[in-house]
Amino acid sequence: MARLRGVLFEFSTPLGFHVRVTRERWELITVVKHPVMLGREDRVRLALEAPDEVWLSQKDKTVLLFYKKEAPKRWICAVVKRSDTGAFLLTAYPSDAIKEGRRIWPT
Repeated sequence: MARLRGVLFEFSTPLGFHVRVTRERWELITVVKHPVMLGREDRVRLALEAPDEVWLSQKDKTVLLFYKKEAPKRWICAVVKRSDTGAFLLTAYPSDAIKEGRRIWPT
């Protein structure tokens, strides 16, 4: 049923909520914003399901940044927006630094 609503995949986080990723959003991420993420769905899944760190955005308190280390000074960052109706992936990208904010996980 989830696929009928355009959901490509949905992942559980250690913070106790699910993150959905629509086909349209994944295409925007991998074609327009960060083509380097094409074919890296498994890395995004790991960042969401087994992150090394989760940070609260400094600019938007409804946005969380999930980081998974790939190499020294290299992470995959999965950016998630939470709302009353659930949580969805805003974007995902490789990063060489953790953004400013407040670490909320692990505590």
